Amino acid sequence: MSGDSTPERPSASARSSARARSSASSRNRPASRPPKSRAPLVRALLTFGVLALALYFAISTPARLGLDLRGGTQIVLETRDSPTAKANAESTDRALQVLNRRVDALGVSEPNLTRSGDRRIIVELPGVQDPREAEQVIGRTAQLTFHPVLGIAQPKEKAKPGEQILGDESGQRLRLGPSALTGEGVKDAAGATDPQQGVSWFVTIDFNGKGGGAWKEITGKAACAQPGDPTRRVAIVLDKKVISSPQVDPSVGCNVGIGGGSTQITGDFDQASAQELAVLIKGGALPVPVEIIEQRTVGPSLGAEAIEASAKAAAIGLVLTGLFIILVYRLMGALATFALACYALISYAILVALGATLTLPGLAGFVLAIGMAIDANVLVFERAREEYAANQQKGLSTALSRGYKGAWSAIIDSNVTTLLAAGLLFFLASGPVRGFGVTLSIGVLASMVSALVVARLFTDWAVRRTFVRDRPGITGLGSIGRVRTWLIERNPDLMKRGRLWLALSALVVVVAGAGIVVRGLDYGVEFTGGRLVEYSTSKPVDVNAARQAVTDAGFPRAVVQESSGDNITVRTGKLSTEQALEIQQALGELGGKVSKERDELIGPSLGNELRIKALIALGVALLAQMAYLAIRFRWTFGVAAVLAMFHDIVIVTGLFAWLGKPIDGVFLAAALTIIGLSVNDTVVVFDRIRELWAGNPKTPFARSANLAVLQTVPRTVNTGLGAMFILAALAILGGESLTDFAVALLVGLFVGTYSSTFTATPLAIELQGRSGSGPPRVRTKSPEKAARKRAQRSGTGAVV
Repeated sequence: MSGDSTPERPSASARSSARARSSASSRNRPASRPPKSRAPLVRALLTFGVLALALYFAISTPARLGLDLRGGTQIVLETRDSPTAKANAESTDRALQVLNRRVDALGVSEPNLTRSGDRRIIVELPGVQDPREAEQVIGRTAQLTFHPVLGIAQPKEKAKPGEQILGDESGQRLRLGPSALTGEGVKDAAGATDPQQGVSWFVTIDFNGKGGGAWKEITGKAACAQPGDPTRRVAIVLDKKVISSPQVDPSVGCNVGIGGGSTQITGDFDQASAQELAVLIKGGALPVPVEIIEQRTVGPSLGAEAIEASAKAAAIGLVLTGLFIILVYRLMGALATFALACYALISYAILVALGATLTLPGLAGFVLAIGMAIDANVLVFERAREEYAANQQKGLSTALSRGYKGAWSAIIDSNVTTLLAAGLLFFLASGPVRGFGVTLSIGVLASMVSALVVARLFTDWAVRRTFVRDRPGITGLGSIGRVRTWLIERNPDLMKRGRLWLALSALVVVVAGAGIVVRGLDYGVEFTGGRLVEYSTSKPVDVNAARQAVTDAGFPRAVVQESSGDNITVRTGKLSTEQALEIQQALGELGGKVSKERDELIGPSLGNELRIKALIALGVALLAQMAYLAIRFRWTFGVAAVLAMFHDIVIVTGLFAWLGKPIDGVFLAAALTIIGLSVNDTVVVFDRIRELWAGNPKTPFARSANLAVLQTVPRTVNTGLGAMFILAALAILGGESLTDFAVALLVGLFVGTYSSTFTATPLAIELQGRSGSGPPRVRTKSPEKAARKRAQRSGTGAVV
């Protein structure tokens, strides 16, 4: 019917138009905002939590200073096998208990005794400047035994099996039977006097249950002899020397003995000898003999000067580094400097929280890590500059975020290689050098927290402010910098003369090696064994006059040198504490009042061991770095980096040989640190080579390598200058040992910066040309993700 109507269906063109309008309306509709990231909030909470915790530990926990900073004596003992016991962890622990009782008897405040390994005991005695008393009481084996006297030995008579012949107090030779009682049966001993009985000094001994029974038995048998008969005596032997051989009192009956678990030893005692014997008896017998293999004594004034010098170096280095970073990176540099101050707080808090002992080389490691801490920030800021220059419309916030992501790989690799060197120092070195390894490790970890958490929080916050976002020039990220711009414009082909750079490097290595061969290496006491004593005088003393005075005192082979502050150091192969006192008296005739500032004694066995460990540490460090770089990159890169590190070590060692500087534990710390610093620069260059080569696989490897070198020059220069400020402050303000350390690192830093560009990179080009392997592949998780990444690079954001 004409009146009926049905809904008219839209035509195809109408449907198309409707879809078009719908599409248009959807395009005009505001897009929904992506969910806000919680990462800034998490970083803020983490940052303020870490800083609050660090501030709490820094205020509430005092630093534990090593003896080289607060003054005192450190003695390292090594247990030896005896006929009745084997030196192992168990016997060393029992010896440690005995030594603890002896140290308590000395009355030293806050002594510290710890076992190191299975056979070594470290004894720290704060405030003890004259180690003679400690040596006499602690270092003596004190194998205290009680023996029956079998009679008088003839002049040429030899001991029978189970017996021994020793001279008594007057020198008379006694035949002694087997030990009937040892010091383990002694419970207590004390020196005493009783004027009312007309007795001068004597020693009272209290035995435990087993010891009391043995004493009663031995005195009961001796009492069966007539008074005056040698067999009525009991010999008390200490370190195979008869220190007392009293007769059993006539009132004691045969086979009755002295009971009650207590006795008195009388004889030719004065107060000192009676109290010393009482201390040794009370301490009991060591289960195994011990030998002093290392001894260090540092005067309190020298320690105070070291702390003051290191504090000044840290402050000056921090200020200079901060000013330099602010000059280069403006606002971002100022925020990074604030993060650097937070780093110092965090690393100090970790030190005190862990109870680590802060030593003199440890202070150097703490100060050095300040310069290294800025490295991560420089890497990030240079990356952010590149990102902003390539895509300014994305803004500063995006550029900074991509800078952190892009620098992550190089930051991790460079810090891991430094941690490898620091770990080797801790496990293979000894004494204060281990403290350097600890503080360097803590500094590296704290620097990563400072750069990747603290600095990122403040820099992210800053670039999101409207005032900063509208003025990119004040951030320091608005341009790639004048040096980078000049290099891009000139585009020099440095790697075109790669073989020339390698020839120059080889020539420098030959010159350095000639110094090692011609002049030889002046191994310090730490590696050769011997004694080094540093004296300060109230009046200036000419070193030649001091050398003649030491020669006249009977030590013609001693090496006498002038050290920092016009002090005199005397180094010789073997020198007892009494002989060191004789030298001190001889110098006193020239320089007036003489005081001992430093005293280091290293046994020959320990010196040989430390020398072997040093070589092992250097070898393992090179192999570990090569293995890590081969895994992270490829074998050609690893070999090139290790050869460059070897090049750096040889040059620094050769320089020390030509200058006559000592090769000691501090030099070992410097050498391993140079390895870490050198590989840092090399890793950054190689990381950029890998990135450029993978992104442009058809480009020749040498051209990618050259471009990578040009792009990383600003980072290398800026990081190197930051560390140089710290090291220069240490070299100028530090003591003699820290000055040598800083000089070695300054040379190593310069050589390492050179070798990463002109040695490692040309070597990688040569090795890569011979290997024939292709560029690394860019890994993506899925085709969709790869397409998304390509779209992001194009800047459209569209995905079809």
